[in-house]
Amino acid sequence: MNFPIPGKRFVIGVPYGWLLLFFFLPFLILLYISFVDMGGDISPFKPLWDPVSGVLHLKYENYLDIFRTEEGAPLFRTLYIDSYLRSIWYALLTAIFCLVIGYPFAYFIARSPASVRPALLLLVMLPFWTSFLLRVYAWKGLLADQGVINRFMMAIGITSEPIPMLYTNVSMLVGMTYVYLPFMILPLYANLVKMDFRLLEAAYDLGTTPFKAFWLVTVPLSKAGIIAGFMLVFIPCVGEFVIPSLLGGPENYMIGRVVWDEMFTANDWPKATALAVVMIAIIVIPLAFYYKYAGEQAEQR
Repeated sequence: MNFPIPGKRFVIGVPYGWLLLFFFLPFLILLYISFVDMGGDISPFKPLWDPVSGVLHLKYENYLDIFRTEEGAPLFRTLYIDSYLRSIWYALLTAIFCLVIGYPFAYFIARSPASVRPALLLLVMLPFWTSFLLRVYAWKGLLADQGVINRFMMAIGITSEPIPMLYTNVSMLVGMTYVYLPFMILPLYANLVKMDFRLLEAAYDLGTTPFKAFWLVTVPLSKAGIIAGFMLVFIPCVGEFVIPSLLGGPENYMIGRVVWDEMFTANDWPKATALAVVMIAIIVIPLAFYYKYAGEQAEQR
């Protein structure tokens, strides 16, 4: 008996099934819990529908509290909104730093001889072979008051006393940039390595300066890699929890820490999941509009 080959539908259906099982269904569970009224119970998995009275009990306060301003406070300035804005700001800075540092790395690897590229890519991916926590803790040893950097600067006479570097904005941004830098380099390299560098030679022959050729030829052709790397860095940085907790100070109260505190300290799972749903919406909705716009632009071309 001959069985039909699934073909294209099967190939397309596998990633859709993966997204349905590991993204959409967990998101529905989060959405469900965000409307639960736990009351005095421990379990957040309470029914929303009362079969006796036939009433649907949805606790909208879990969302309203996010935007509810306390009396005397500035409009739309709550702990949660400040945490969202702070998270977006630090994620944006991290993505920009990774782009500025990672682009030369990716360009250098792409222009290197083909025999050397695997070794250079291995060096980029080598940190992934070490525990994430160990890498973050290593920065604590480097940036502490009695850490390697301060001891070195005092030894050579640059400073007479330790410079506070740990538990600051700088230490947190340094840690986040270091951890997420490979996520910027790899998509940039994948885009730049396919570039036809004869276009640069043609630009030079027409009298263009190296910087102008880079800006008008290389950067536009690597736009897809820049966007992919930017998203791969920005999105996880928005919800980052470990690095701000270990390297950031009390003023670096990002939304990941707020969700943790609501869920495990206050045991308010509905509020925590509501914060997570809003965070997902903040990221996904603009991305959906962008990709819709980009798709329309591509069709017009």
